[in-house]
Amino acid sequence: MLETADVTRTSRRTAPPTWLVVALACAGQFLVVLDVSVVNVALPSMRTDLGLSAQGLQWVVNAYAIAFAGFMLLGGRAGDLYGRKRMFLVGLGLFTLASLGGGLAQEGGQLLVARAVQGLGAAVLAPSTLTILTSAVPEGAARMRAIATWSAVGAGGGAAGGLVGGALVDGLSWRWVLLINVPVGAVVLAGSMRWLAESRNGGGRRLDLPGAVLVTAGLATLAYGISQTEAEGWTSAATLLPLAAGLALIAGFLAVEARTTVPLMPLGLFRVRAVSSANAAMFLNGSAMFCMWFFMTLYAQNVLGYTPLEAGLALVPSSLAIILGSKLAPRFLPALGARRLAALGTLIAAAGYVWQSAMTSEGAYLTEIMLPGILMMLGAGLTATPLAALATSGAAPGEAGLVSGLINTSRTMGGSLGLAVMSTIAAARTGDRGTPAALTEGYALVFRTGAGVLLAGVVLMLVWLPRQKAAGRGEGMGMSRPDSAAE
Repeated sequence: MLETADVTRTSRRTAPPTWLVVALACAGQFLVVLDVSVVNVALPSMRTDLGLSAQGLQWVVNAYAIAFAGFMLLGGRAGDLYGRKRMFLVGLGLFTLASLGGGLAQEGGQLLVARAVQGLGAAVLAPSTLTILTSAVPEGAARMRAIATWSAVGAGGGAAGGLVGGALVDGLSWRWVLLINVPVGAVVLAGSMRWLAESRNGGGRRLDLPGAVLVTAGLATLAYGISQTEAEGWTSAATLLPLAAGLALIAGFLAVEARTTVPLMPLGLFRVRAVSSANAAMFLNGSAMFCMWFFMTLYAQNVLGYTPLEAGLALVPSSLAIILGSKLAPRFLPALGARRLAALGTLIAAAGYVWQSAMTSEGAYLTEIMLPGILMMLGAGLTATPLAALATSGAAPGEAGLVSGLINTSRTMGGSLGLAVMSTIAAARTGDRGTPAALTEGYALVFRTGAGVLLAGVVLMLVWLPRQKAAGRGEGMGMSRPDSAAE
């Protein structure tokens, strides 16, 4: 489909300094990534204050992640169609208001609704941050530096989540892990309205809203059905009905995507081996790695008796390890190739999971949090870059952005469903026992299961990932390529 050239409407006012535009875009990205992890250390306090169940606790994380993943591609297309600045402002405004609602929540249901709306706001906001940045900075070294800054800020947001959340919970209350977004969001909103220029590239497009609603509802319903298995069992109607409904919604999503002229997720892309295999590997890895922060935080506070701030500080080394892995991956990529590097990173992470599964109820910080955590997250950092590189290598130049969005969506979707499964596994092992020893048994089983999932991911990568970067898509989706050629 032909598209109009990118149209930019700039203000008659003096153009703002480039660094200011970069700072505003990075601030939006920081808030989005921070809120994926910042609530983890606040979970025990939320449970105590609002009377959340163990199932409700996982939904504090999953409500955000599922809405974020399900609407992310729609948010990117809305920015193209209606303007990146406009969607940046809409997403940030929604995110900020939802943060206020979550911080003031008086019961668990209100908090979960606020977290879901936060995720929707993040899905609208996040895709525009990089586009605004690249539109403001000319091609060349300056743009590369700006993108590197944006990437570092994103990684830093995830790494800072535990520390920031711990300090806020200890110094104020759990509510401030959400309320802190309100003044920051207001400042970024004011600056963005004043300084950002509008841009769009959406001629002839339309929004695939039915697709976004179906995939988000399907994921949420599946996750709910999985979470019901612990209390109701696999054969009860309370479990089977939501599982069947979730699968039906996902099937409806696939049917819509196959028929619509401008699909949210073009299914033809998955005929390309590099795209389909990399997304499957990212989904599988995300299902294991996403829940690491969740269970490590619960272990530190519920079993070892750490305060929220101590728990945040305890996870700083593993947070830095994922940044280090992300920085090292491009250096190793030329020598090892994407397939081998992804498999190596996943093996390192699996080793960390096996180590962590030996946790005890009186664990030492060095051997039962710090060192296994570093291995897990170093492996995660080494794995993400080659999988993203492989996926985008299989796309035509004009589809690289879409495929990049798909790989991020696969990781988050896998993480959401993985957290539902892992929470059920932990709860089933712990049962009605609330002792530190019983909780430790449940958490340890989660990490053993995660190690198994990651090892299955290694096999999948070695068997399915192409041995070299796939060539451009050329004449069509089904075009054959020498996927099995030597590296």
